[in-house]
Amino acid sequence: MLVQVNGRQMNVRESLREVIEKKLHKFDRFFDDSTVAYVTCKARKGVKIIEITVSYGGTLFRAEEESDTFVTALDRAMESFERQIRKNKTRLEKRVRAGAFAPAPDDVEEDEFAEEGEFVIRTKTYAFKPMTPEEAILQMNLLEHSFFVFNDGDTGQTCVVYRRKDGGYGLIVPE
Repeated sequence: MLVQVNGRQMNVRESLREVIEKKLHKFDRFFDDSTVAYVTCKARKGVKIIEITVSYGGTLFRAEEESDTFVTALDRAMESFERQIRKNKTRLEKRVRAGAFAPAPDDVEEDEFAEEGEFVIRTKTYAFKPMTPEEAILQMNLLEHSFFVFNDGDTGQTCVVYRRKDGGYGLIVPE
């Protein structure tokens, strides 16, 4: 797995870059050599934040953690990342590298991680009319949801607006 480390509004020290790469290579057994892991380091108001994103086989894995140091945030993000993989083990076996889930001698007992059962999917229908992103945000706020799917009236594309953790809004537009 190739690891790309970036700093947002900061420079990442080489020693931190090496620690991140070393720890992420723990997941090499799940992914092949062409997989790229994107790691973003941010420092905001004395809090260190690490965000790990890996796209593999059409599945997106993501973990974001914050702490007082980057190493602690990295450890927490690694635990979260591993928990995602183990929790969805059965579904992922079809997508990740063959033999990735074969037990290793130093592996944690499988019983520690309860696998999720079948998904309970609730279906909701609504009028899908063209609107602007501003109208979609208004509709999302009226419904008190954290995201809203809509058809952009200008481009005709299906887009998503969402509420960000910082209180702002985001817009997802397909390529």
